[in-house]
Amino acid sequence: MYDLITIGAGSAGLPAGMYASRYKLKNCIIGAMPGGALATSHKVENYPGTLSASGREIMDRFTEHAVSAGTELIQDEVMSVTKDKSTFIVKTASGKTLESRYVLLAIGNRYRHLGVPGEEKFLGAGVSYCATCDGNFFRNRTVALVGGGNTAITEALYLAEICKEVHILVRGKQFRAETVWVDQIGKHTNIHVHFETSIASIEGGFGVEKCIMTDGAELAVDGVFVAIGNEPNTAIIDDFNPEKDSAGYIVVDKRQETSVPGLYAAGDITTNSNKFQQTIMSAAEGCLAAHSIHEDLLKKS
Repeated sequence: MYDLITIGAGSAGLPAGMYASRYKLKNCIIGAMPGGALATSHKVENYPGTLSASGREIMDRFTEHAVSAGTELIQDEVMSVTKDKSTFIVKTASGKTLESRYVLLAIGNRYRHLGVPGEEKFLGAGVSYCATCDGNFFRNRTVALVGGGNTAITEALYLAEICKEVHILVRGKQFRAETVWVDQIGKHTNIHVHFETSIASIEGGFGVEKCIMTDGAELAVDGVFVAIGNEPNTAIIDDFNPEKDSAGYIVVDKRQETSVPGLYAAGDITTNSNKFQQTIMSAAEGCLAAHSIHEDLLKKS
């Protein structure tokens, strides 16, 4: 029996595990991809104390800190979470059944899709949601990147280093990214920006060959990277029917507890931190959740 099982090994889950261990709670973190989404980032320059580093470097340090503090890290996927009286029962893809007094959901968000013909067909054959993960497959080739926020621009800058041409397709009239990133686009002659442009369909044979725009124009590309944001990934605990806001984010109180007793949530999936989805905010929420759970256990002892 664990005191706490944290679902998600990213920027909220790992700090939660580290703090839980410092409080001497028996805890484990379950995550299919240790490091979470940030580990796929090409470059991070807004985490305090780190001038510039890859997301993988930062999350490796998070992981090392949690494990060295005493957290058990389980690389697995959680398939279901149920509750028997005051005990949570967590089952994983590998067949493990674990029990805990508390559960912290820190699983993050899932990539938002375009929802156009050809997107699902060419997933893994030219369509990707992670430039850092798949960029090398398109070395010296031409790609399109959809999006206008920070993630889109940083991924475009990374792709520009390895691809022949990068076409940034922005639905609006301007970027939504920070100026510091937008200013760097002009340093790359192989980046081409298309404002007020949207994809109607993605076409090809065995792989992506072109994008058809909503105005009928065609753009010949070898790959399409989609970076248009994400949405809360809460399906694993939806059977508990936790309170959510109109956008599907889990409502938590000032202690990070959900409307379900004993179930906490932290990071990008919650309504806390004014939905400012940054690593430092996720880490803070994870630490606060662990502190709150420790308080609960003290009250029951």
